[in-house]
Order: sequence, then C-alpha cells, then structure tokens
Amino acid sequence: MSSQFQRFIAAILLGGQVIVHILKGKFNYQNIIEQMAMVGPASLLIALVTSTTIGMVFTIQVAREFINIGAGQVVGGVLALSLTRELAPVLTAVVLAGRVGSAFAAEIGTMKVSEQIDALYILKTDPVDYLVIPRVIACCVMLPLLTILSIVTGMLGGLFVATSFFGMPGRVFLDSARNFLDAWDLCSAPIKAICFGALIAIIGCNWGLTTSGGAKGVGESTTTAVVTSLLAIFVSNFFLSWLMFQGSGSAVSKAM
Repeated sequence: MSSQFQRFIAAILLGGQVIVHILKGKFNYQNIIEQMAMVGPASLLIALVTSTTIGMVFTIQVAREFINIGAGQVVGGVLALSLTRELAPVLTAVVLAGRVGSAFAAEIGTMKVSEQIDALYILKTDPVDYLVIPRVIACCVMLPLLTILSIVTGMLGGLFVATSFFGMPGRVFLDSARNFLDAWDLCSAPIKAICFGALIAIIGCNWGLTTSGGAKGVGESTTTAVVTSLLAIFVSNFFLSWLMFQGSGSAVSKAM
C-alpha cells in the first residue's frame, strides 16, 4: 500500500508540474499532433459504437416504462439529459481510460525500465515537457470532441429505437430533447470531459514514469493505471455533478 500511496502523491505532484509547464507555454507541437491522432481518430469508432448502443438500450428501458404511464413524449428529453450530463462524458472517458490510459502507462513504463527516460535527462530534455504535456493536451482537446460526437450518435441511436420499435414520431422525440436541454447542459459535458482527459493522461503518464521491475512492472503499472483512472473518473464525476447541478431541477417542469 505504501508504494501505491507514494505513486498517488507523485501523480498529484505531476499534475502540479503539468500546470506550471503549460503556463510557461513551451510545447512540442509535433508530439502533441501525434498524440491527438492517437487519442482522437484512433478511438473514434469504439467511442461512437459505445454511445450508440447505450442510447438504444437506454431508450428501450425508458420508453417502455414511460409509455405505460402516458409520458412517452418526454423520452427524448430524458435521454438527452442523461447523455449530456452523465452518460456521454463518463462512458467516453471510460473507453479512453481503457484504450489510451493503458497505452500511456505501457509506453512510458517501457521507456522507464529500458532507461530511455534517463537518456532524456542526459540530453537535457525534460520528460514532462516531452512526454507528459503532449499527452495531457491531446486528451483535454480530443475527449470533449469525442464526447460531443457521442452525444449526437447516442441521440441518433435512441431516435432509431423510439421510431422503429415504439412507433414514436421522430419530431416528438427531438422536440422533447430540445425542450429539456439548456445551454448549461451542453456546456457541462465538455467541461467534464476536459477534467477526465487530464486525469487519464496524468495518471497514465505517472504510473509509467514510476514503473520499476522490468516487464512485470510494466504490466502491473498498466493495469493499475487503468483501475486508478476509472476510480478517479467516477469520484471526480460525483464532485463535478454536485458543483454543476446544485439546487432543484427545472428541466422537466420547463419542458412540460
């Protein structure tokens, strides 16, 4: 446990270093572009498939119950609120943590045990500038974009189910979504995604930088980085939701 606690403290310190280095504005743009390509386009398909199926399943479960109580006209709005506030940012971040966070930990961990990190110091290159900052920026830029696309595809999946399986008019579904959503709902998803992206990148990079023990250590770091990223996403999501959506809700009363 002491080793994990030390790595947790190191992750907090690395987060502070990232903030300082970003404020200095010294970026390796080539690395940033390479990491953005890895985080964004390479993760696009799995993120969209996930959001589409979630939107379809959610609509099945909600529509069948709401239609029974005569509230079928609000299904689109409930799905839109769920996707923008919680499902799209959280599930997209989970997908990215599994795919990208593990890759960060494995790649940097391999560099650590093979002494490539030490070689960067010899070349007077800061590993934070060269390895960590590009990954943090890539995640913070691409995850909000993936989240927005996930919201769109999730709504399309829900629309398909509502119109095909339950005979709901598409216009009613879309009007409900438009009436339920407000500007803050649409802003909350990218804000959450930026926070989740930073957590995924910092945790993945930190667990890579603190790897020891050869190939076995790389495997352990990769697994632990993913688990820690998921826990960080879920815990931070609670606090972000609590800060963003305090007070009584007004979406349903406004729409009705």
